Amino acid sequence: MIRGAYAIFERDIRKFLRSPFFIFMTLIFPLVYLVIFGNAMGGTIVHIPIGVTQEELFKNETPLFAGTVDALAQAHERNKPPLFQVTRYVDEETAKLDLATGRIMAVLVLPPAVAPANPIRIYLDSSEYMIPALIQSGITSVLMQTGVHSEVLIQNIYGKIEYIQFFGVGVIVMAIFMTTMMGGGNALIRDREMGIIEGYLVTPVRRSSIVLGMIASGTVKAFIAGVFVLLIDIFVAGVPVRSATDILMVLAVIFIICLGINSLVISFASRFSNQSAYSSVVAFLNLLLFMTSGAFYPVIGMPDWLRWITVINPEAYAVHALRSIILRGQGLEVMGVDLFALGIFSVAAIIIGITSFRRTLE
Repeated sequence: MIRGAYAIFERDIRKFLRSPFFIFMTLIFPLVYLVIFGNAMGGTIVHIPIGVTQEELFKNETPLFAGTVDALAQAHERNKPPLFQVTRYVDEETAKLDLATGRIMAVLVLPPAVAPANPIRIYLDSSEYMIPALIQSGITSVLMQTGVHSEVLIQNIYGKIEYIQFFGVGVIVMAIFMTTMMGGGNALIRDREMGIIEGYLVTPVRRSSIVLGMIASGTVKAFIAGVFVLLIDIFVAGVPVRSATDILMVLAVIFIICLGINSLVISFASRFSNQSAYSSVVAFLNLLLFMTSGAFYPVIGMPDWLRWITVINPEAYAVHALRSIILRGQGLEVMGVDLFALGIFSVAAIIIGITSFRRTLE
């Protein structure tokens, strides 16, 4: 029995050592996971954009306004950059408009002077994780340090949002990627291993039709998975549903990202001949894209080199677009850039996917 077990052990070890690609992925994957995940989740949130205005029209800055703005601009933790990036507004309406469109994350409205009957108002973008609490504590601390002890009224403009709701929206994108990886790429390689793809080539079906058919089926499967997680978010996590228009916009975003990611995965899968190597590479890609998408942690808290990855990360645009619709009730004026980026990505991914897969058939 021992000799038989040893023979199987020896065979598996030799097989592993003859695969330098697996050895490389085995060693590099935990290292990259540590670097990406550690920096994506452990960054310091600084330079939070906030606006400050006063109740009186801006003929002259009141002493309270001038002193508070200077103190907020200089507020920082020891050996850290400034906590706030302060913008002065001449009126409250303009500041609230920028808050509603995501240009700033809070508005501080100061009264003409400190008095019991003159409360200070803070309007917060409550859709982000940790940032509202940081803003509230930072402003309160600055007011106390400057000797202002007026009542502070807090208004979360999107209501109270739990972390499960913040994260749940990002999980929609993760479900889409996992479905395309398992149901799109793995299915393609499995069909090739079983000779099904070669069987298609002896039929009258055109090669472009084979590619488009696989992209379409993978997109539908990923779309179903995304909608399923959306329903879980609504009925379990309690994310708000404001209108039928919002639902249609969410479904449109989910479809576009399904089409793009599935085409990208097809292009990857067409270059691999076995499922193990493909799964290793795509799992690595999933880690890189999802960790830097902002699904776990606000992008503003990531180091600069990780933020550059989010600029070219289609999942970051998908997460931002879905949160804009679901958590904030915003429209095309805010997520137009996201849809444009996702559209460019999807078209490029389809072209790459078709070109790459057609070459494997020739």
